[in-house]
Amino acid sequence: MRLSIAKILSSTVFLLASGAALAHPSHEHSASFMAGFDHPVGGFDHLLAMLAIGLWASSLGGRALWAIPSAFVITMLVGGGLAVAGFSVPFVEQGILLSVIILGALVLFAKRLSTAVCVVIAASFALFHGVAHGMEMPLNADGLHYALGFAVATAGLHVVGLGFGQWMAKMGTPLVTRMSGSVIATAGLLLAFA
Repeated sequence: MRLSIAKILSSTVFLLASGAALAHPSHEHSASFMAGFDHPVGGFDHLLAMLAIGLWASSLGGRALWAIPSAFVITMLVGGGLAVAGFSVPFVEQGILLSVIILGALVLFAKRLSTAVCVVIAASFALFHGVAHGMEMPLNADGLHYALGFAVATAGLHVVGLGFGQWMAKMGTPLVTRMSGSVIATAGLLLAFA
C-alpha cells in the first residue's frame, strides 16, 4: 500500500497532538515523557543504533554532523505517528537489528558517502525505530509527551556519540571510534542470533 505525504504527515501530527487534545494532570505528562524517554535508553538495540548514528555523523563531519541525526529524529517521529495511527510496517524488529549491524559497520569501515545518501540510510532505519516506539506507547500515555520523550532521548544519545567521536578525533585516535563501530556491529550480530 502506497502512502501519500499527506497521510504520513497527518499520522505524525496525530501522534504529537493525541495527548494535547486531552486534559491530563501534569504528573501524567511527566509519566508519558519518561515512558517515551526510557524506550530508546532501555532497549539495548535502540541504544546501540543511536550511539552509532552519532559516531557515524562525527566521523563524516561537516553537514553530516547535524543532517544525519536530524533526519533520524524527524523520521523516527514519523514512524511513531504511523504506528499510533494504525499503519503496519513489516519487519520492524529485523530492521532495528539490521540498523545496529549496518550502522556499526559504517562506523567501523569509515565509509565516506555523500551526506544525502547518509541521510537516506539514517532515515530508513529511523522509520523502524519510530514504529517500534509508537507500537509500544502505553495506552494511557499522552502522545505528545511520549513522542517528546523518545525524541529527546534519541537526540541525547546522538549527542553522546557525536561527542565521543569528536573527542577521539581531537585526541588523534579515530581508530577508537572505528573500534566502537566494530563493537556495535558485533553486538548487533549477537542480538540477531541470540
